[in-house]
Amino acid sequence: MDRSKQLGEEKVGKLLLKFSIPAIVGMIVNALYNIVDRIFVGQGVGSLAISGIAITFPITTVIMAFGMLVGIGSAALVSIRLGQKRRDEAEEIVGNALVLLIIISSLLMIFGLIFERRILRSFGAGDAVIKYAQDYITIILSGVIFQSVGFGMNNLIRADANPKNAMFTMLIGAVTNTILDPVFIFVFHMGIKGAAIATIISQALSAVWVLSYFFSKRSMLKIHRKNLRLKKNIILSIFSIGMSPFSMQLAASVVTIILNRSLVKYGGDIAVAAMGIINSISMLILMPIFGINQGAQPIIGYNYGAQKYDRVKHTLKLAILAATTICTIGFVAVQLFPVAIISIFNRTDKELIKIGSNGLRIFLSMLPIIGFQIVSSNYFQAVGKPKHSMFLSLSRQVIILIPLLLILPRIFKLKGVWLAGPTADFLSSLLTATFLMFEIRNLKQKHREGV
Repeated sequence: MDRSKQLGEEKVGKLLLKFSIPAIVGMIVNALYNIVDRIFVGQGVGSLAISGIAITFPITTVIMAFGMLVGIGSAALVSIRLGQKRRDEAEEIVGNALVLLIIISSLLMIFGLIFERRILRSFGAGDAVIKYAQDYITIILSGVIFQSVGFGMNNLIRADANPKNAMFTMLIGAVTNTILDPVFIFVFHMGIKGAAIATIISQALSAVWVLSYFFSKRSMLKIHRKNLRLKKNIILSIFSIGMSPFSMQLAASVVTIILNRSLVKYGGDIAVAAMGIINSISMLILMPIFGINQGAQPIIGYNYGAQKYDRVKHTLKLAILAATTICTIGFVAVQLFPVAIISIFNRTDKELIKIGSNGLRIFLSMLPIIGFQIVSSNYFQAVGKPKHSMFLSLSRQVIILIPLLLILPRIFKLKGVWLAGPTADFLSSLLTATFLMFEIRNLKQKHREGV
């Protein structure tokens, strides 16, 4: 069966597994970039080095935000165009996406390298961690084009109905990073710089793999020179749909800055290191959810474009069920084994283990409902309703969370920082449920009318 045609005809459950499992593996592997860095840095350099990486997290989040803006925005658009049998337009989108990723990442590199020290200070980097942070982020920024092209264009491989190749992109990078990290840190004694170099080399290999795909026989969609000329209508369409995940990632960056400043104030540099570890654990648990989203997106987008609304609803239902199951398993793990989890990153710092294990249990206490919120927000993006998706995404990351981060720590000190996360998760999930209820009613009406 034609890879594009299968999106509208193959059994939804089988199709979601086929697309989501490679995406989940890929996203978990992607999360391992940061986690592996922090584990090896924590064991080989120390807790302050983990704090240094944590301080740079808003910058790497911004880089990923732009990758999502172009990558996810163009992928959703490509899926809809394929569902409408407009393949030439889909290839125009692929070409424009590549050019946008190169231009944007180049600008990010220049700006970041010029102002990095000033930026890190504004993020809360003190004298004890500034050198670690700067050593790490200088190298990461120097290779930002590899991360942007690899991550952004990989979304289009998935939209091309080839999730296994998308998974290999992530596997190539993560395996390379895992091998090179201990070599550079423990063998060559390069410290935190070694971790950054390992990451860049890994991302470069992923980028080469992605670009080779679109010039090979494996792809339905090709990169043509004529499509590398930017078109205003395509750029605006990509940005419109990609604005939701972009805004969510930017919001995550702002949240991290506020979070780090509060942590420094109420818990010191060790609390920042603890939050860095908690973010890594959270990422490891939530990346499969983003993988489910990426697997569901082309199925939902194609069938919505083809007006097969019963398949749209079924895909959404299965995606929510899978996401909730994964989040519940993660919840049980962090509640039962918080000390063991934190100790993976550093076994000797008793204060880090104490603060981190307590924060981990509180901050991720609403995990069972987070999967529903993330998948439901992504649904609106997949069907080309970016405003709804952006609002729901921002409700969790900005509209509710930031005020809580500004208020609760003043009352409960460090515990208030930990409490802000689950409170925002709960309230945003209620809001998302309300939006989704009206959307499902609308889909049922369209299905009855045969629109």
